Amino acid sequence: MADVARVAVVGAGPGGLAAAARLAAQGHAVTVLEQSQQVGGKLGLLTVEGHAFDTGPSLVTLPQVYRDLFAATGGPLEESLDLVRLDPAVAYRFADGTRLTFPGSPAAVPAALDAALGAGAGAQWAALMSRAEHMWRISEGPFLRTPLAGAATLARLARRPADVATIAPWTSLRGLGERYLRDPRLRMLLDRYATYSGSDPRKAPGVLATVAHAEQAYGSWYVRGGLHRLALAVAERAAERGAVLRTGCAVRRVVVTGGRGAGVELADGEVVPADVVVSDADAAALYADLLPPDLSAAPRRALGRATPSLSGFVLLLGLRGRTPDLAHHTVLFPADYDAEFDAVFGTGRHRGAPQPVADPTVYVSAPDDPALRPDDDSESWFVLVNAPRHEPGRGVDWDEPGLAERYADSVLQVMADRGLDVRDRVRVRVVRTPADLERDTGSVGGSIYGTSSNGARAAFLRPANASPVPGLFLVGGSAHPGGGLPLVTLSAEIVARLVGPA
Repeated sequence: MADVARVAVVGAGPGGLAAAARLAAQGHAVTVLEQSQQVGGKLGLLTVEGHAFDTGPSLVTLPQVYRDLFAATGGPLEESLDLVRLDPAVAYRFADGTRLTFPGSPAAVPAALDAALGAGAGAQWAALMSRAEHMWRISEGPFLRTPLAGAATLARLARRPADVATIAPWTSLRGLGERYLRDPRLRMLLDRYATYSGSDPRKAPGVLATVAHAEQAYGSWYVRGGLHRLALAVAERAAERGAVLRTGCAVRRVVVTGGRGAGVELADGEVVPADVVVSDADAAALYADLLPPDLSAAPRRALGRATPSLSGFVLLLGLRGRTPDLAHHTVLFPADYDAEFDAVFGTGRHRGAPQPVADPTVYVSAPDDPALRPDDDSESWFVLVNAPRHEPGRGVDWDEPGLAERYADSVLQVMADRGLDVRDRVRVRVVRTPADLERDTGSVGGSIYGTSSNGARAAFLRPANASPVPGLFLVGGSAHPGGGLPLVTLSAEIVARLVGPA
């Protein structure tokens, strides 16, 4: 595109902000329209009685993606943020009492696995990670950094039969784990990476092992002061490049004139004209609510064939006192992981009837960061369990009176049963359900990642970055290449490339 384009970005989540920064740096006139009063979307911040909580992602992976973003739009990342590599990355506790502290240094991982799980565990994991590294090298460029193009995307991946054999698109993540990992606890570690895309490891593709490889090879990172500062830094960079950020501006519809995107209409009736519209809204909401039905039929059919991603039930806990030897991230595994996925997705023993997980995996993020607590004798915890999305009448109605508080009590009891009892230390307790996530971010049902990766064809049912409407593009976790901060940021890179410089 040779001329300066007026660009309207719908939503100031991480994808929308990254797209705004890149497009503004490319010389376009960018306006970002955000329905809430603060930027960040799921990368939010809540402060209660001196306790500050990130309300979304709790770590940064693939930091090079952000370094690329900041380098392309101005000064280096390190001038805007204090990024700290976590070591240890995470501490795991299994139902049989086994504890495993996962080192931040890849070289130390095999020995740590042998020490915790027995001789041979490290070699099994190393063999799997070698396969995952090969998968990563094959798939990163043609898939993660390139627009989705159906059969053409498959053709890029299939340049060599050996590459197809390595990716093994017919193999699930669970199946891949069973091939390499004899210890069921190791397989549980691998299964967890399916949840990074809101998916079921029994149905998600084995290529998701690349997530484990990337996290181990490139590290898990924390932004000092909280991850919300990442959103603020990208917003500031976009503004420095000339983008206008407007909060409290809900978008009612995308204006289509002459068959192409021509701007957006706000809830108050104001029309913001544009030559290009970039939507960071949930793709399901975009195609169901913001476009005329005749222009969105095909994407809605594709979304209807995909399984929505899981959601999350969150406790934000302000605690008195300090917990000795607590890692930045702690994962408390249940005895029966399959029961969790059956409950969340309404499959197996819970077929057709998703429900809150009785004995869930519990994720605790407890940053040792003075900026997030009122004093040195306190902690601010983000506690997450996988949950079915909000679906009144068909699934779980998270607005049912009393359900959220009862389930919060249940999660605290599960934590206590697994050796992390903090009930007598709680001075702040905030409950956030999938229904709250839907209201706060516009994610349909509170599905964190839009659609899941359940099924070999799932990636090709995910909405493409270039919509069927010329001039309308999609970024964010519900669009290609998927959810999670790195992929969301890559979606913005893809769209900026599609739009081109002024």
